[in-house]
Amino acid sequence: MSALYLALALGAGPYVGRLLSFLFAVWVTWRLNRRFTFRATESVWREWWRYLTVMLGGGVINLGTYMLLLQFLPEARWAPAVGVVAGSLAGMTFNFISAKYFVFRELHD
Repeated sequence: MSALYLALALGAGPYVGRLLSFLFAVWVTWRLNRRFTFRATESVWREWWRYLTVMLGGGVINLGTYMLLLQFLPEARWAPAVGVVAGSLAGMTFNFISAKYFVFRELHD
């Protein structure tokens, strides 16, 4: 969420700021998942691109929820934060399953 508010403070609108914060979050979670949750399965770059690709599914859910809420919530400083929280929860399950079965799966010969 701090990445979103940093982007907003630097002049990005709520949608561009959210896109930038989403990309930052994907990078951070990939690094954490690679290190602590799942065993790394292949080269770093191939894995990163696969992770980013499958996270786009959860990202669509996440960003869609964010955008929908911004349409209905009052224009307030706290509204983007509510959108981020709701969007993150909406995309979390999809992203975990995608990471487990498509990114960090054990490769078989």
